[in-house]
Amino acid sequence: MNRYDRLNALLELVAERGRVEVDDIAVELDVSGATIRRDLDHLAEQQLLTRTRGGAVAHAVAYDLPLRYRTVRREGEKQRIGRAAAGLVTPGAVVGMNGGTTTTEVARALATSAEFGGADGDGLVTVVTNALNIATELAVRPQVKLVVTGGVARPQTYQLMSPLAGKIINELSLDVTFLGVDAIDPDSGAYSHHEGEADVNRLLATRARRVVVVADSAKIGARAFAEAYPISGVHVLVTDTDAAPEDVRRFRARGVEVRLV
Repeated sequence: MNRYDRLNALLELVAERGRVEVDDIAVELDVSGATIRRDLDHLAEQQLLTRTRGGAVAHAVAYDLPLRYRTVRREGEKQRIGRAAAGLVTPGAVVGMNGGTTTTEVARALATSAEFGGADGDGLVTVVTNALNIATELAVRPQVKLVVTGGVARPQTYQLMSPLAGKIINELSLDVTFLGVDAIDPDSGAYSHHEGEADVNRLLATRARRVVVVADSAKIGARAFAEAYPISGVHVLVTDTDAAPEDVRRFRARGVEVRLV
């Protein structure tokens, strides 16, 4: 396990358990105690956890980990979701996209799709995003016309927010918006950990003729702080086949098309 993977693993264990001990984690990750202590010290310097005598405890930010440290859990599922979602886009479409690991996979699948990738010239598809990491990946794609919203960057997720983002989004008309979420419930809708990001998500969704939520099954039934969009406004949910059949039934009863990949 390299250092990047080890840091990811440590953050996830701290977030999941609330407290970890150096000796226990060293055995679990099969590295020395000295290595774990150095890693915990590094993460504490980043204010991602709090060091204690012999271990660490969760810092509040550990439950919304910075994208640069967040491991892509369920990576295969998210890649399948990304490819399936990208398949819903037709040439000439105007696509809205917020930030997150799953929407990043949608952007990558769209950028490398044979339907778009072999084209000459600009503008086969227009992507409007508030995610700086997605914008960076798409900026070099000649087949993508890229529009980046204004706003103030949130370091944890690379997303732009604040009323500045709304000034751009409110002037646009989108064919489809892909929403990555921190949680989604068949009754109450989609949620985000941060209220500012939830506001931008809502704007991107309300400007679109079609709203597609992309979320792995672990997000279904989870909890998050701020409501991003009501379930009544979601047209499609693209998720993986581990989604509970009862949850799928409830989404469909609400009029949401569920695609399992």
